[in-house]
Amino acid sequence: MKIKSILTIVSTTLALSALLGCSESKQKVTAAGATFPLPFYNLAIKNYNEIGSAQVTYGGIGSGGGIRSLRDKVVNIAGSDAYLSDKEMSEMTDEVLHIPTCMGAIVIAYNLDGVEGLKLTSDVIADIYMGKITKWNDNKIAAINPEAILPDLDITPAYRSDGSGTTFVFSDYMTKVNPTWASQLGTGKALKFTTGIAAKGNPGVAGVIKQTPGAIGYIGSEYAFALKINTAAIQNPNGEFIKANGNTISAAATGDIVADTRMMITASNAKGAYPISCFTWMLIYKNQNVTSQTKESALETIKFLKWMMSTSTQEMTTTVHYSPLPKKALETANKILSTATFNGKPIN
Repeated sequence: MKIKSILTIVSTTLALSALLGCSESKQKVTAAGATFPLPFYNLAIKNYNEIGSAQVTYGGIGSGGGIRSLRDKVVNIAGSDAYLSDKEMSEMTDEVLHIPTCMGAIVIAYNLDGVEGLKLTSDVIADIYMGKITKWNDNKIAAINPEAILPDLDITPAYRSDGSGTTFVFSDYMTKVNPTWASQLGTGKALKFTTGIAAKGNPGVAGVIKQTPGAIGYIGSEYAFALKINTAAIQNPNGEFIKANGNTISAAATGDIVADTRMMITASNAKGAYPISCFTWMLIYKNQNVTSQTKESALETIKFLKWMMSTSTQEMTTTVHYSPLPKKALETANKILSTATFNGKPIN
């Protein structure tokens, strides 16, 4: 082999090694959890990995799985649609910070050929999930949908099989507005439904609804939009039947934001508010050395979260059918993030 060819191969190998070394030298930020915001997180993280100084990964394993992964120190960040209760906070290794990342909605999606603009009340939803209403042409559904031609078709409720923030948000709303639901099912990430079909993750429940005539279920709004599944207008506390969109979701977040952002905005009394709206959070340990091996990796985690709250990132939410955080929520989130430490010292 000629010397020139050998030199070419060597220089090419060195160049590739340098590029690989550069890629490998990027800090890793690992995250896992809620599937509800997954379309937004996938888009945002793809953009960040192209321009950021760290390589971020996110696994959609459900809010419950994300919280367990943070508790077990497997990830730097947990995604959750449900904030940690005081009891759950006490079970974590250290104090946990809640950083809201966007707003969204849980919609009631249904598969009913020829029926558009379905309206539902909390009483009807509760009766469906408790097996008291089993047919689509039931009098209670017909009474609030007088113009619809409802078929004599079995109703198949779909729900989450895994620990889910989506279930928590949906059940939080139902518990607030329906006493029967509150006493029999209550609020939680996993509930004991006695009728219907269980599926894993928002994609799983959306798939069941899409493939099953007569099915109904609660899912993140983006999944209904992506699969072109019909969604119902839900009656809010003001008696208005409201469908989820950017404006009606944002309307639910008017008012004060609590200092640690651990609050639910379901069943909002605001005019025109979609009643099953919510924040979704990324959770981190306040003392970053719990999950970050070095101060540099802690800095990258904080830098990524700050970027998630930037104007350009928040503008991405609407492209995948979510809503940006209101100004007050962003201000509060940044204030919370500034309290993060490494070995007890501020991260800066």
